[in-house]
Amino acid sequence: MARSLKVAPDYRNLVKSALRRNGYPSQKKFAEHVTPSLSTVKKFLNGEPVDFEYFVELCEALGLNWRDIYLDESDNPPSPNDSNPTLEESSPFITGTPITHPRYFFGRKRELKRLFNLLKRHPLQNAAIIGKRRIGKTSLLHYLKTITTTPPDELRPGQKSDWLPHPERYCWIFVDFQDTRMASQEKLLGYILEAMNMKVPNPCHLDYFMDVVSSHLHSPTVILLDEIGVGLQRCPELDDGFWESLRSLATNQTGGNLAFILATPESPLDLASHTGHSSPFFNIFGYTAYLGALTEAEARELIDSSPIPFPVEDVAWILEKSQCLPLLLQILCRERLFSLEEGETGDDWREEGLRQIEPFTNF
Repeated sequence: MARSLKVAPDYRNLVKSALRRNGYPSQKKFAEHVTPSLSTVKKFLNGEPVDFEYFVELCEALGLNWRDIYLDESDNPPSPNDSNPTLEESSPFITGTPITHPRYFFGRKRELKRLFNLLKRHPLQNAAIIGKRRIGKTSLLHYLKTITTTPPDELRPGQKSDWLPHPERYCWIFVDFQDTRMASQEKLLGYILEAMNMKVPNPCHLDYFMDVVSSHLHSPTVILLDEIGVGLQRCPELDDGFWESLRSLATNQTGGNLAFILATPESPLDLASHTGHSSPFFNIFGYTAYLGALTEAEARELIDSSPIPFPVEDVAWILEKSQCLPLLLQILCRERLFSLEEGETGDDWREEGLRQIEPFTNF
């Protein structure tokens, strides 16, 4: 069953004339009066696939019957209650694992603005994301990697994604040092080369890696280093010579096309010192994003994403008890949503919520 629809070729002129007939002088003006973004409106008018719910909304806004104009590519047209099953099956409140789909990531607007400003012009600049355990560092790395190329119909209405002028040109490489394979210099270098669509030799040595990347990296590339403390503490193959080579690539040999963003609970220089490293790689991070609690507005946006609205008094209680910390917010929202879905009455969910967040209130 289709989860996205497009206007049939025979009806595209009808749809465009309906735009003018309904008093919209331009596509931009029309987009200002509907939920979908301007890019989604353009796709709709040009006969490209858009999310089913957006397709129906746009048709209704133009006074058209969606069943009459969509391209019938199956014998089972969707019903108005259908929606994207992948997103529907995802938990609205995520605890214990990083958030990897940008639709479910909330907040950090100030940090995102600063980070993308470092990456949208040459030379690309390096950054460190610092915060306590479970504050959302890994989720932020995933968001940076995915938000600019995620189709608008998979995002929340109004969710900003146009952070970069040409996002399709960027290569994002996520390195998780908790993955034991990344402890091997050869496997790590091979992984990075493969992500860059460059030839991976066997064996893959550092000298070859340096030669290939310095000669062939011509598009903006961002390497995201997660749990770098693990890499420094437990990976002897990743010595000072290795890190110095990466610094040389970023600063001198790739024409400003390479940047590193790392996530760590402490400053890169302190981390290197505490693990016995002295490589100048750790002094190239000119911007640091310190992650703490969300703003109240960001926390409310997360709470309001519940498929079942929470009573006002429960929202106030969740804000107070969570202190707007992302993990505590997610846990308390999860418990409230569960109680509403089960038709429970009373405040037992609050007691359970406090019990669930207790292990994380002093980390």
